[in-house]
Amino acid sequence: MIADVKKSAEQKMQKSLEALKVDLSKVRSGRAHTGLLDHVTVDYYGTQTPINQVANINLIDARTIGVIPWEKKMANAIEKAIRESDLGLNPMPVGETVRVPMPALTEDRRRDLIKVVKHEAEAVRVAMRNIRRDANAHLKDLLKSKDISEDEERRGQDEIQKLTDRYILEIDKVLQVKEAELMAV
Repeated sequence: MIADVKKSAEQKMQKSLEALKVDLSKVRSGRAHTGLLDHVTVDYYGTQTPINQVANINLIDARTIGVIPWEKKMANAIEKAIRESDLGLNPMPVGETVRVPMPALTEDRRRDLIKVVKHEAEAVRVAMRNIRRDANAHLKDLLKSKDISEDEERRGQDEIQKLTDRYILEIDKVLQVKEAELMAV
């Protein structure tokens, strides 16, 4: 039973960590990457469709994303969708390709982005602690119903704490990498 509680907590913590990585990938540094446009949707015959389902997205160079629509008439809709997204990008149509240059980041903007990134990481740390609290409460319930002994409950809490510590270290590592990426000129 303790193994089930631990496994459930670990799965939830892993999902939280993955969600943090996805959220941080949306915070842009000066470099271009194709994942930046993943959450942008385009009006495709009346349906909001992810941009990667109507076009090929690739890197032209380190600071420019190229979007090549599968249908030529979609170029204007793709340009409009990228321009209206919350990314602050200014796409330019060049023939059949939509070029998306990444603007250079100022020092102040980099610091603001680092604050955002730290806030995201802290929110996930809080989520990890909530998962730990729920797992410990579940262990206490098992103890009350006499399904496990006090020693097993204490051992289970220790294992949950070690798991929490490990995932919080992972969050810190991911945060350090993102901060370094944002501060790189």
